[in-house]
Amino acid sequence: MSGESGQPQAGPSHGGLYLPNSERNRVGVLRGVGRADAQGPRSWIQKVLEQITDSPRRRVTPSEVVPVAVVAVQRYLLEDEPRDRIRKPPLYCYDVTISDGVYQEKCYLDPSLNSLVYKNILKVGIEMRISRVSCVYNERRLGQGILCIDNVHCGKTLEAISLETPFRNRAHEEIPERPLRGGKSHYLALWNNEDPYGDIWLTNKQPEEHNFNNTKIISLSQLEMTWTNRRSFPALLVRILHKSKLRYYGKPDKNMIEPYQTFLEVADSSGTVSVIMWNALCPEWYKSLRVGLVLLLQDYSVKKSYPVRTQPLPADPQIKLISTMEICLNLRDPPNNIIIIPEKQVKPEWRLPKLNPRFITRSELDDMPANHICDVIGILVFVGRVQRSKKKESREDFWSYRWIHIADGTSEQPFIVELFSTSQPEIFENIYPTTYFMCTQLKVVRNDTQVPKLLYLTTTNESRVFITGPRGQPYTNDPKDANRPSTSQAARKESQSRERDSKQRQDLGPVGFQCVQATNGSLSPIKKKRILQGPHAKPFPVPQPETSAQKKENNLGLASTVQRQECVTARVVGKARKTISDRWESPLWREKKFDLIDHQYYSHVYPESIPRKFSFEHKKFLTEQYNSQPAKYVPPEGRPPKLDNFKSARSLGHFEVTILGLNHEIAMDVAFLPMYCPEDIRTSEIDTLLTCMNYSCVYPQETADSDRVLRPRALAGDIIKAVTELDREHIVGILDICNLGNNKVEVYLQKIYKPENIS
Repeated sequence: MSGESGQPQAGPSHGGLYLPNSERNRVGVLRGVGRADAQGPRSWIQKVLEQITDSPRRRVTPSEVVPVAVVAVQRYLLEDEPRDRIRKPPLYCYDVTISDGVYQEKCYLDPSLNSLVYKNILKVGIEMRISRVSCVYNERRLGQGILCIDNVHCGKTLEAISLETPFRNRAHEEIPERPLRGGKSHYLALWNNEDPYGDIWLTNKQPEEHNFNNTKIISLSQLEMTWTNRRSFPALLVRILHKSKLRYYGKPDKNMIEPYQTFLEVADSSGTVSVIMWNALCPEWYKSLRVGLVLLLQDYSVKKSYPVRTQPLPADPQIKLISTMEICLNLRDPPNNIIIIPEKQVKPEWRLPKLNPRFITRSELDDMPANHICDVIGILVFVGRVQRSKKKESREDFWSYRWIHIADGTSEQPFIVELFSTSQPEIFENIYPTTYFMCTQLKVVRNDTQVPKLLYLTTTNESRVFITGPRGQPYTNDPKDANRPSTSQAARKESQSRERDSKQRQDLGPVGFQCVQATNGSLSPIKKKRILQGPHAKPFPVPQPETSAQKKENNLGLASTVQRQECVTARVVGKARKTISDRWESPLWREKKFDLIDHQYYSHVYPESIPRKFSFEHKKFLTEQYNSQPAKYVPPEGRPPKLDNFKSARSLGHFEVTILGLNHEIAMDVAFLPMYCPEDIRTSEIDTLLTCMNYSCVYPQETADSDRVLRPRALAGDIIKAVTELDREHIVGILDICNLGNNKVEVYLQKIYKPENIS
C-alpha cells in the first residue's frame, strides 16, 4: 500500500487520494477465526511446539501443515550476542503473531525471511502456511521457549480474522509488549525509527500547579554566564518554542534499553536554548510535551554545546539565541523533575515569550527565497501515498514521507508539501482530503532555473502538524501578529482536484536495461532508489522518442534508473465509456522486435497506484489503502469496497511506452503518466508532447476558442501524433521502478533528455 521512488519529487503524481476513489474453515483461521469449542480441533500451534520443544535450534517439518492467520508483524533491533567478536550492522528482527483458530502465538521470524516483510508479502491479515519450524530459547528469561518460523508460504488476504482467540503463552499478553529475543523493552514502528510505537509511550502527563515560594529560579542568560562554575543549578522556568521529531540511535553493540533522543527549544525572557531529552525520558514525556507549554525544569545538567546541529532561529529576533551550552535531561539520581505549569498560573511578570507563527499565504510563497522557514494552514486537497527513502545505502533505516497539497484560497495553486514523518503517526497516517490542516517550520525549496520552476515546501526537524484547526493549538496566543491566511475560499474550493509534479534530477551512476531486473528484486514496497545511466545530458523539451505508448490509468514509481535509448514505437489505450485505442510503431521497431534478446514488460499499472477521487463516506478505507501496512491487524468495518470502484483522478489515463536499447537487442515496456485534469485546466497546463514527456505533465495547446478544452481522446491522439516526429531519436530517460510488494513491479517513464552529444 505504500510506494517508493528514486529521489524526492516535488509534488505527487501517482497513487493518492484526491478531493473529487475447504481448508479455510478447517480450523476456523480464515473467515471468522474464533475460539474452538470443546468439540473443536486441537491447536496446531500446541502440537507443533510439542514436536520441537526438546530439540532447540533443530529445524523440524510439522507433521501437518495447515493455514494460520497473521495477526501482527512487529520489528525490533537485536543486539549483538556475547559471542560475537565482529561488529555487525543493525539487525532488525520481526516477531510474527499467528492464530490457528484455537490459540494465538507470537513467533520469531528467521532473519533469512525478512525480505518477505520488506516486499510486503508477509503482512497482517493474510493466510500463511508454515512448513519448517524450530525452537529458540531466550537465555535472558527463564523457561521461555520461542517458536521460530524457518520457512513459510504466504497466501491470500483474508476477509476477516477474529481476535478473540487467547494467547497460548500468557507472557505474550504482557503490557508493555516486549520482543521475544534480546533485552530490548519495546518494539519499533514497523517502517521507520522516528515514530513512537507501543505501550511504553505514555500520554498521561498533565499540568500541575506549583508553589514557587521555595523555588529558586535562574534565567537562561545568567546560567550561560555562570554554569561552568556551578555544581548545582537552580530551576529553569521556560516555554517550549520548538519540539523535534524523535531520533533513535540504537546499535547492536550498544546495550541501551531505550536509545532515544529529542530536542526542545525553550526560552525565557533572556534567551532561548536547546534542551536534550535522553533515553527512557522520551517514552515517558515525549507525547505529553507540546509546543507552547510552560515547564519548570529541576535537577538537570548543563554541557557545552557542539556545532553538530543547527538550532532553529527564534521567531522573535529580540530573543537571544544561546548556542554555547545545552540543557540535558536524563534518568539520573536524583531523577529529573519536569513539571508542566498550567497556563492559568503563568504570570505576566515572568515575561515568557509568546509563540510567533510565521504563516504565509500561497500567493506569498512565490516571492519567498530558498530555505526560508514558514508555517502554512489550509484545506487538504490531495494526500499522496506513504513512501520511504533510504537514509544510507548500506543500512536498513528509512525516512517515511508523503506528498500533500494544501489550498488556502489565496491562489489557484496549492502549497505542495513534502511531508516527512514528524513522530506524529496518529496524524501522519490519518489525513485525507477536506481536512483542516496546519504545518509549522516548513522550508522553502526552489529552483528558478529549471523549467518548469521548482517550488515546494519540505518539513524540517522541528516541523509539527495539526489537523483539528487552530482552536486549542499553541499558535493562538497572539493572533493579531500572525499572518494567518483566510481559509474561507479554500473551503469553497475543497472539491477541486490538483495535480502538479515538479521533479528533481540526481546523478548516481551508470546502468543499463539489466538494472531494472537487478533492482526490482531488491526493492521493497517502501524503499526508494534512483540510478542513472548515459552521457551528460541536459533537459530538452521533447516528446518520448522511439517509444510505444498505451493509454490506461495512472501511477507513481519508486526507485529509478536513467537509460539511454533509441525510440521505436508508441501506442495508446484508454478506459472510458468508449475504449480509446491509438498507436504508432516506428518502422525500426517492426524490423527489430522479433530479433530481441530480451523484452521486459513493466507497463502494467495496478489499482493501488492510481490516484482516486476522495469519497468522505469511505474515508477510512481509502486512507488505509494509501498508508503503509499496519503492524497489527485491524478488523474491517463490514464488507470493504473494492479500490476499482472509486473513480480515478486522472481523466487522461496513462500511456504504455516501449523503449528500444541502442544496440537493438533489448526492449522494455514502461508506463508514461501525463497529468491532465479537465475539471481544472489551470492545474493541467497542456502544451507540446515534447514538454509533456520532459516534465510528466500535459500542457494545452492554443485554440481559437479560449474556453474550449480538449477532451482526452483528442489529447491522446495529439500525443501519438507528436511521437512520430521523434522516430529514431536517441534519448536519455529517467525511469521510476516501483515494487508494490507481492511480486508486483511497475516501471514509469518519469522524464527524458536529449543528449548534447550523441556521437
